Parts: sequence; C-alpha cells; structure tokens
Amino acid sequence: MLEKLAGIEARYEELTRLLAEPSNGDYAKLAEAAKERAGLEEVVNAYREYKTLLKDLDGARELLADPALAEMAAAEVRQLEARKESLEQRLKVLLVPKDPRDEKDVIVEIRAGAGGEEAGIFAADLFRMYTRYAEKRGWKTDVLSSNPTGVGGYKEVIFEVKGKGAYSRLKFESGVHRVQRVPLTESAGRIHTSTATVAVLAEMDEVEINIPERDIKIDTYRASSAGGQNVQKNATAVRITHLPTGLVVTCEDERSLTQNRQRAMSILRARLYEQELEKRQRAEAAERRQQVGSGERSEKIRTYNFPQSRVTDHRIGKSIFNLTAVLDGDLDDFIDELAAREQAAKLAGEALPAAVSDDDD
Repeated sequence: MLEKLAGIEARYEELTRLLAEPSNGDYAKLAEAAKERAGLEEVVNAYREYKTLLKDLDGARELLADPALAEMAAAEVRQLEARKESLEQRLKVLLVPKDPRDEKDVIVEIRAGAGGEEAGIFAADLFRMYTRYAEKRGWKTDVLSSNPTGVGGYKEVIFEVKGKGAYSRLKFESGVHRVQRVPLTESAGRIHTSTATVAVLAEMDEVEINIPERDIKIDTYRASSAGGQNVQKNATAVRITHLPTGLVVTCEDERSLTQNRQRAMSILRARLYEQELEKRQRAEAAERRQQVGSGERSEKIRTYNFPQSRVTDHRIGKSIFNLTAVLDGDLDDFIDELAAREQAAKLAGEALPAAVSDDDD
C-alpha cells in the first residue's frame, strides 16, 4: 500500500510542477492535468498526514526509554497508534478505485410494473419521492419523457437529475420497488401489492459514447402529450431506434423537434453505456450492478408498507417506520447504509447486496 501511495504522491507533485510552468500554453492539457491533480489531492493529503504520524510515533516510542517521560510517552503512543489504525483504514478506502460515473448527472426511468392502475399511481409516488430528494440536495430535475395514466399515475416517466454526485447516491435505487396498501378503488378494504421498476443511468457525453448516424433511425410524429399549441400542428415528437441493438427511445415533452431529439439521444447514450458496462462486467465476472428485473411482485429491493407505515430495504435488512417521510424524499438513511456496504464489499472484494424474492422474506 505504501509503495502505491508513494507513486500517487510522485504523480501529484509532477502535475503540480506542470501546472506551475508559465511557458505551457496548451490549455486543454492544463485543464486535464488540473482535473487529475484535484482527483489525487485527498489521498495525497491523507498519505502525508500518515507519514507525519509515523515520525511522531517513532519519536514517542524513543521516549519510553526515559523513566521520567515513560508514562507520558506511553499515553502518547496509545493515542498515536489509534490514529494510525484509523488513518490506515481511510487510506485503504481512498485507494479503492472509484466508479467514474459517480460524479455524473443521471437519467432516472420509472415504469409501472405489476398491479394495473395502482402500479401507475405508485410510479407517480416514486417520481415525487425522487424529485423531493433532489430538491433537498440542491439538485435540478427535468422531465424528459412521460406517459401518464388517467388516474394521476404514470405508465412510464423518464427524468434527468443534475447535481454533484447524483449518480453516486441514486445508483442504489435501481431495481423493483413494491408497495402494499389499500387502493382508493378497493371498496372492500383489501390490501393490494403492486410494483414499479426504477433504472438509474449515468448521463454520458457525446465524446464518451459516440453513436454514428448510420446506426440510428429517426422518426418524427405529432406529440400526444401537453406541450403547447404548436405540438398538435407540427411533428415535434421523436422516436430514435438504435439499429445494432434494437433499443428504442421516444421523447415528446418538449415543444421543439431539436430539443426532443437532443433529449432522446441523451437517453440512448446512457442506455448504451449501461448495456456495454453490464456486458463487460458479466464477461469478467466482476462487480455486478443490480438489475431492474421484470417487475414481478416476487422481485424487490424495497417494500413500502402503508398499513404499518414501514419501508424496508431488503438488500440490507433495514426498516424505517416513517413511510410519509421516506416518500417525501428522506432517503439518506437507506442510501448511507448502502454506500457503506458497497465500500466494505469493495475492500473485501465481495459481491454487493442483491435484491431478494418473496421466498427470501
């Protein structure tokens, strides 16, 4: 570990010298160097703190030989050894390779699963939950595409979340979410179980995912959703088909054809990146991202039980008995625990927590 840290510090110092050279006029290269240096700064500062601590510890141990200072030196050694252990653990965490997507903006796709109209209403509940969570973190949300039902729900809603570290937090929400409650349409007061699927995709730039024009087919048509008077007169909606994979993306919520095309391409890039990443991870038998699944009631990552006001995340076995607060965007208790488990799993080289079936309850 120390050899790796020394190499990182050497690279950090090399980048510092490069940025200090007044003769260097390659601004693109400088920007890249500055970004790399910033990414190394935290681990370098921790390593330097660790090296200072080791010197202090050696000095305190030498004082143990002096009878007059032995008691005081022993107390200092105990204190420094505790700090050393804590700092070593922090350095191990910092050396775990970071997911390059963690700082990305995200595209969230919510789709009604099993349960008919109640599933669509639950999809709308989840949409509101994530927009409230984004508001609390100072992130911006923007609907890219939606297919509303006539009873206040969604068959599908796709929206963008822009904010620092959005993917690092929301990536844990991918999967099947299950709701247990009495629907408004249920006269007998029976509890129904419905589901909705959530997919969280990192938004990718054109440079990162290049899609040749020959690989896509673009169809335009008149939008069916609200979008201004001109929507009904002009073909502003867009359907993009990626020919090599068969992926289809539609977008019709914007008033202009250009805006809908840009948004559809953004969704397509994110899906293609995720598809390629999953293919690579399966081939290498490496860390696996939890799949959304089919939306069947037996699959779930989280259950929202209205009669008991309980929300349970089945991957970590954690329940919160304040359903109203969770649906109002208070998700950090779950996400913090999932992030901690992910970090521990990476350090141990283990698989991440997975969704469970009803048989695992």
